[in-house]
Amino acid sequence: MKSTLILATIIVAASSFISFTRPAARVMKRGGEDPVGTVYVVVDKSDYELKIFDDEGWYATYPVVFGSKDLSDKMYEGDKRTPEGNFKIISKKPHDKWHKMFMLDYPNAESWAKFKARKAAGKIPAKAKIGGGIAIHGTWKNDDIVVDDFTNWTNGCISVKNEDLDELDRYLPVGTKVTIQR
Repeated sequence: MKSTLILATIIVAASSFISFTRPAARVMKRGGEDPVGTVYVVVDKSDYELKIFDDEGWYATYPVVFGSKDLSDKMYEGDKRTPEGNFKIISKKPHDKWHKMFMLDYPNAESWAKFKARKAAGKIPAKAKIGGGIAIHGTWKNDDIVVDDFTNWTNGCISVKNEDLDELDRYLPVGTKVTIQR
């Protein structure tokens, strides 16, 4: 009887813990083939997902993390927020700390228009700068756990597991369109 009570307590405690934690992030894909035709990326900040689409529709979803826990749009340099809008990959290069970097064209004309309007409306400090250097990149070596744990750690970039970034490197050429939304 005593062992049954202890076992029941353990099961209740474990189920309570499980219901309050997120499942480990994983990649989901359509079939085994490579993407077909032109690919584009949609980063959904609310769901912590980077989705690949091709000429046949959805292809794959990868877990990602960002900078700030505040998932609203980037306002100015140093706020650690990830910008929202339409961008494109302008270069791809290896990186000593974060495996690889796919540089985005932030700030672009859309980003500048939002920044100037917010500044004119007094929503950001008059001396604020727009910032730059936003990329899709990997994690520290052997530190993919930050993605599994949904730990936002970047300065506004999008961070992907290193092995996922290697896979994305095959699918996403320079010039790929990237939409970042919330």
